[in-house]
Amino acid sequence: MRLLLVEDDNHVAAALSAVLARHGFDVTHARSGEEALQALVPEGAGFGVVLLDLGLPDQDGYEVCGKIRKRTSTPVIMVTARSDVRSRIHGLNLGADDYVVKPYDTGELLARIHAVSRRTAHEDAAPGAEPSLRLGSVLIELPNRQVSVNGSVIQLTRKEFDLLALLAQRPGVVFRREQIISEVWRTSWEGTGRTLEVHVASLRAKLRMPALIETVRGVGYRLVAPAA
Repeated sequence: MRLLLVEDDNHVAAALSAVLARHGFDVTHARSGEEALQALVPEGAGFGVVLLDLGLPDQDGYEVCGKIRKRTSTPVIMVTARSDVRSRIHGLNLGADDYVVKPYDTGELLARIHAVSRRTAHEDAAPGAEPSLRLGSVLIELPNRQVSVNGSVIQLTRKEFDLLALLAQRPGVVFRREQIISEVWRTSWEGTGRTLEVHVASLRAKLRMPALIETVRGVGYRLVAPAA
């Protein structure tokens, strides 16, 4: 996913860009509001998310958010040290999709980015369309929860399907273990880590594609789209 990071502090931007890159994001850094607005021409310029710091040197961050929303529907996550409810409400009223207060946990920020992008992708789906995900020879049909490889249906458990569907929504993007456990099992990480490993191993075996789900040591997993 392409991500536009709007941050005037080069040291902060460099550190955050490195973290985001390790999790599969293609980061473009804008140092001012005007630079950010130019980067979003035309029609969002293919960015999946805008991470907007409000403390910018040339324009008020809220003003920049309003301008972004007028020219593109790209999701905007505001990043600021202002924690009061009124500031958050003001940002959301201007069209921000989420709001992160400094100092923030990197894991939480990544989870919010993924959540916003998934929600937007769902809202942008064509009405009445049959939602499905095609990854090379693998077809994931979401309405009837069916997975097939080269036309042959693969029998998966409920959690195996949910895990595969989650990873397949963003091929190449690393999902943290904590995030997967939260979204698939609806619980916390403690005591569930081994269950996740077992489900990943089972998926690799059933699909007969050991390389489909890649382990990112110390972080989580990502789906590597197979060739057609």
